[in-house]
Amino acid sequence: MWIILGVIAITATFINLYLYKAGKDYKLAMAMGLSFTALTLCAEYSLVSRWVKVEDWAALADVVPGMERALWFLTVVSILLNIAPIFLELRRKK
Repeated sequence: MWIILGVIAITATFINLYLYKAGKDYKLAMAMGLSFTALTLCAEYSLVSRWVKVEDWAALADVVPGMERALWFLTVVSILLNIAPIFLELRRKK
């Protein structure tokens, strides 16, 4: 599930950037991109929670360290890309 939500978040982010570039209202796409990023993180947390419940320590040891770094990086990139049009708009107005 987290993969599907992640792909939707990436797609919404690119739609956000495209709408900004085209001069159209991009705020809904921005909100969708950030919302699906949050849902992706929640889905990943649910997956880890299931592994803890069934005591699958091998899965946790193998996946969590790498995913933690990837999720932090991708979340920061998502936030920056989604709010970039706001900063560009502010910069253009000055």
